Amino acid sequence: MSERANTTFQTTGSGWLLPVSEYLEFPLDQVNFLACQLFALAAAFWFRLYLSPGHANPLVRHAVATLLGVAFLIFCFGWYSAHILVMVIATYLIIIKADINNVHRYSMVTAMGYLTLCQASRAFIFSYGILSTDFSGPLMIVTQKITTLAFQLHDGMCKKSEQLTSEQRLMAVKARPSLIEYLSYNLNFLSVLVGPCSNYKDYTDFIEGRHISRRLRQHTGTCNGQNGYDKTPDVSPLNAVCRKLLVCCGCMLFFLTVTRSLPIKANVEPDFVSHTPFLTRLTYAFFSIQAARPKFYFAWTLADAVNNAAGYGFLGMDESGKPSWDLISNLNIIRIETATSFKTFIDNWNIQTGIWLKIVCYDRAPKHRLAMTFILSALWHGVYPGYYFTFLTAIPITMAARAIRKSVRHYFLGSRVMKLGYDILTWAATQLAICYTVMPFLLLSVDKTVVYYRSMYFHVHIISILAAIALSGKHKPREPSATTKSFPPVSSSSVPASCPAKRQPFHSNKVD
Repeated sequence: MSERANTTFQTTGSGWLLPVSEYLEFPLDQVNFLACQLFALAAAFWFRLYLSPGHANPLVRHAVATLLGVAFLIFCFGWYSAHILVMVIATYLIIIKADINNVHRYSMVTAMGYLTLCQASRAFIFSYGILSTDFSGPLMIVTQKITTLAFQLHDGMCKKSEQLTSEQRLMAVKARPSLIEYLSYNLNFLSVLVGPCSNYKDYTDFIEGRHISRRLRQHTGTCNGQNGYDKTPDVSPLNAVCRKLLVCCGCMLFFLTVTRSLPIKANVEPDFVSHTPFLTRLTYAFFSIQAARPKFYFAWTLADAVNNAAGYGFLGMDESGKPSWDLISNLNIIRIETATSFKTFIDNWNIQTGIWLKIVCYDRAPKHRLAMTFILSALWHGVYPGYYFTFLTAIPITMAARAIRKSVRHYFLGSRVMKLGYDILTWAATQLAICYTVMPFLLLSVDKTVVYYRSMYFHVHIISILAAIALSGKHKPREPSATTKSFPPVSSSSVPASCPAKRQPFHSNKVD
């Protein structure tokens, strides 16, 4: 316990919970984070019930959300929180002072540049950040929000309606935000620690009390009261919050019992690599990566529950007429664990980041859109070499997956048994490819990544490159998909089957 106890003193945040940290044998910064998120959950219920738009004006709601968010930052990160506050203030000056035609460029360069400098200092000065407070997470979320708003402000004030896509028109911002609105959007306690990023107009609708009513009107207004919603349905988030908290409990239990017994670093330990058969190493890598996911599931699902508890995140009514609270959900666990393609996995993992990349890069890049999106994603994640190994490895795997799907899949659609066999095979291949691809993301350093890939004989690299070359141009023309969606993968249709017209356009996490 002595080694773990020593690590607790490396945090710059509050030391009030140090006895709890030592008792649980958890790093103090993680204990502080969990305490803030649990407090945020309680505060979110209070915010919805006692500080609702009917009881408080938007200025009060903005101010309270901001003050709580800043308090959480100071509690968790101490003086490191100044980095986040400085970047928000600096980019607000850009928003109000810079030429509106270039505000998106200045905001992107400033936010991404400052984020990169902070991540570089943490990586190289603090020895890969293992024993130092990780303030980069909130800084990454704030970077997403700053750039999202800057691009949407440029759309609303500089471009004509016909120059925008339907999604861009929907989220375009027509006026510069006030200081309190800008601070609240970037630093509100609901998302300041772990996100997710959301659109500025959705957030201001929530603060001003239009968030739910606007989405309900999409149903009652479209079908003129003939779709079974003669009365305003109950849209309390309580059921959604309880369901997501149960998922969090399951993920925490899994982490405590399984994840900690399958450490990622064991994949590159010299004895393990030298004396363990290849299939055993492959099996351990697969299960250790699977076991590493629940900590992300826990953090993102808890953040989603906090937003829902405050009344934010209402998407609409699903096909069964029940409220859906998945507007800003960051993942779909079932689709991740059952993914039968590399793209399906990516589309359901860190969804809001995928949407952000689409908003600020993929939809706007004049050429080489996929490459530029990969580069921006890598820069946003940080400067650790392992991140770049992951993104570079993903390129040939993505190309091979496309080629194989287009060349082979149609042969297995003739019978249900063959289709089931194909799905099982592609599920196993996808999960193994994900394991192989994301391992450097967790190992971080060059030497450990090279050790791992050598122990795997670079087999996924070799197979992917050969498959992409061999099957290039040898596939049937792609048929239009029958499952094209207007919503992100985590959501159900917000329009009942009896009311087919008018779905609200929404950014989808698709950059393929």
